Amino acid sequence: MRSIMPSVSVEREHLTLVSSLRAQGFAIQPAAARPQAGVSYLVAAGEPIPAPARTLIVGSGAREVLPFRDGQPARIAYGHDDAAVGNAFARALIGGPELPTATDPESLALLALAERVAQADITVLINGPTGTGKEVLARTIHLQSERRDGPFIAINCAALPETMLEAMLFGHQKGSFTGASSGGEGFFRAANGGTLLLDEVAEMPLNLQAKLLRVLQEREVVPIGATMPQPVDVRVIACANRDLQEEVAAGRFRADLYYRLSVFPLTTKALAERAQDIPALAATMILRHAGNRAVVPWPSDEAIAALVAHDWPGNVRELENVIQRALLFCGGDTIEAAHIVFDRPSAPRLAAAAAPVDDATLGQVVQLSEFAAIRETLAACGGSRIETAKRLGISERTLRYRLAKAREQGDDLASGTQRAISA
Repeated sequence: MRSIMPSVSVEREHLTLVSSLRAQGFAIQPAAARPQAGVSYLVAAGEPIPAPARTLIVGSGAREVLPFRDGQPARIAYGHDDAAVGNAFARALIGGPELPTATDPESLALLALAERVAQADITVLINGPTGTGKEVLARTIHLQSERRDGPFIAINCAALPETMLEAMLFGHQKGSFTGASSGGEGFFRAANGGTLLLDEVAEMPLNLQAKLLRVLQEREVVPIGATMPQPVDVRVIACANRDLQEEVAAGRFRADLYYRLSVFPLTTKALAERAQDIPALAATMILRHAGNRAVVPWPSDEAIAALVAHDWPGNVRELENVIQRALLFCGGDTIEAAHIVFDRPSAPRLAAAAAPVDDATLGQVVQLSEFAAIRETLAACGGSRIETAKRLGISERTLRYRLAKAREQGDDLASGTQRAISA
């Protein structure tokens, strides 16, 4: 678990930031006189800097992001209306590239569960659509486990030729097959003492599934051409973008292997189903791809709203592509909505069915969907606009604008919520 030490003034003036970091798994340490190893520091402008390479200077006012460079502290400044993106930038700055990004409650719960799973040396199966961060989750489990100092090896079972997959997994001896001019240890022995990620495990041929099952049961491999098994100490994490239970029912995946892999199943959700992660992921990717720019661009409220409204068929990988395009089009210090370019328009959402789709423009469909989402979130938050804006990943200013727009069209979202609460 990462540890941070906010100064007294930062804790007082940026309570939402500290609370957000605590919710994302950071341990909050009380202020101490001397710098401590492995701790990141949050200080206000003008306060002493305990460890420059691990200190984030937090300010209020005009938007500003300056990452760590040449051993100097990072800096960030933003106002209350920009807290959703500002908190995400701060998390990305002090968390580093290895820390997974999440602010949606379900995503945070999944990461907390993965942290607990990491402490038990058991096999894990991660299911979820392509591009939803299954490998990131697997790497997080490895880094949180006692195997963190061992190797982490990820292989894609669908990308390796079927004729070579067995030799690459289990190893081979010299001369065991045509072209084997030297021996090979294989991925299992290479990952000894660490973690082996088997991505797209559903693509593994049935005959190899039987051999994988034996390795998991006996904790030993028999290289091709060998007669004696070799012991291995490896934690296996398997990933699949198809429902393995359906694959078992269709006869394409062994039931005994499924139950051996699924000691503890985890599931990642499509990006469109966890919209609160989008501003945080966008901020993380902006920092990742901003390079050596003197100014890191800040996404406007309208740009974030456009990202949240998209249906993301390509999930996180598609979001990364969109952010890289936005950085290319953005020449200044702000990423505007015009810089957000998708591969294709979002598909109309079912929530917009209140109006006849034949007569509605795409803009009207999206607007109805937004109004429905705001109404539901306001009700879930007991009418609190601050909490509603936080959950939707927008600023309070943007929420006020959306509520005013709805009232202009005869739909008072806030008063409807108050009636439901009082009832």
